[in-house]
Amino acid sequence: MKAILALEDGTWFEGSSFTGPGETGGEAIFNTGMTGYQEILTDPSYVGQMVCMTYPLIGNYGVNAEDVESHKVGVEALIVKECCKVPSNWRATMSLPEYLQKAGVMGIEGIDTRALTRHLRINGAMRGVISTEGSPKFLVEKAKRLPSMEGLNLADRVSAKHPYVWTGTGTRDVDLRDFSWSGKGPRVVAYDFGIKWNILRQLTAQGFDLLVVPSNFTHEQVTELAPDAVFLSNGPGDPAVVKNAIEATRVFADKYPMAGICLGHQIMGLALGGRTYKLKFGHHGCNHPVMDMETGKIEISSQNHGFCVDVDHLPELKVTHRNLNDDTLEGFAHRDKPLIAIQFHPEAAPGPHDSAYFFRRFRDLVRQATGK
Repeated sequence: MKAILALEDGTWFEGSSFTGPGETGGEAIFNTGMTGYQEILTDPSYVGQMVCMTYPLIGNYGVNAEDVESHKVGVEALIVKECCKVPSNWRATMSLPEYLQKAGVMGIEGIDTRALTRHLRINGAMRGVISTEGSPKFLVEKAKRLPSMEGLNLADRVSAKHPYVWTGTGTRDVDLRDFSWSGKGPRVVAYDFGIKWNILRQLTAQGFDLLVVPSNFTHEQVTELAPDAVFLSNGPGDPAVVKNAIEATRVFADKYPMAGICLGHQIMGLALGGRTYKLKFGHHGCNHPVMDMETGKIEISSQNHGFCVDVDHLPELKVTHRNLNDDTLEGFAHRDKPLIAIQFHPEAAPGPHDSAYFFRRFRDLVRQATGK
């Protein structure tokens, strides 16, 4: 079935829908990963975005129920050169087209993804519409009317509505009136701005007693829980408009050890006096080189962000990580307080594990600050 991808600047591509008729829109971006499409599809950080995979064949190992990072597919659409309809992997329980159809998410193939990627690199990520109906000119006008990613609070949209705990295979809502800490390890309240399940697995593996709360939780509500530390998760959208979380983090910075990843890194940077800005086409993939400024080691990292933090004017913060592709900030720490944050994803499942030490570093930070 013919499908059109139309971008706001008037550029359009013709391909075929492999999920049936439909229409969707969002910010068009590209991801340079060769594998990991199921993690990408279920990562809430991709909400509001249509993801173009630069690797030409996607779907060859199918989909299974174990490799998801949230309860549902978050991307607005998947754009590939060629989709494999008949997967070959002993773990596969369904094909990629079946999975997207079940989720109600569009998939389009047959597009020159190299040309699309090059266009986005030169001109920047932009709004787009995919549809099996309508002329390219009509769809371009629709794309222009979509909201820009700047100014969008998507974290509140994808966050859980109620506090919950990680069960090991999923989540379970809790009533705080009946909630009590298990007493097995340091108490950590984790903010869910679109948290990936592998982050919960990694925090639990470090022995933390974990409670996850919605993005709109106030600092007073968290204080009532008497945690030992606070964790700020990844998530989608513009960090500058997540005002409640920024204000809460500003308070936490003087009270608790704290760590942040991706959007959590950006929110912590804003709370401490930094600023954020939109990157031209973002960092999306699992092969981005980052230097640990403290050790001089180069890490190959998994990344997914369209915004960046600038804290260079804050002498109380030290840069801990730099991106070797464009020299943007990838991590910082407070010189006097137990606060650390990184922009990339140390929890990435199908990808490099060079950065997994971040969770151990957070555990050591909590131990030093609290004695637990």
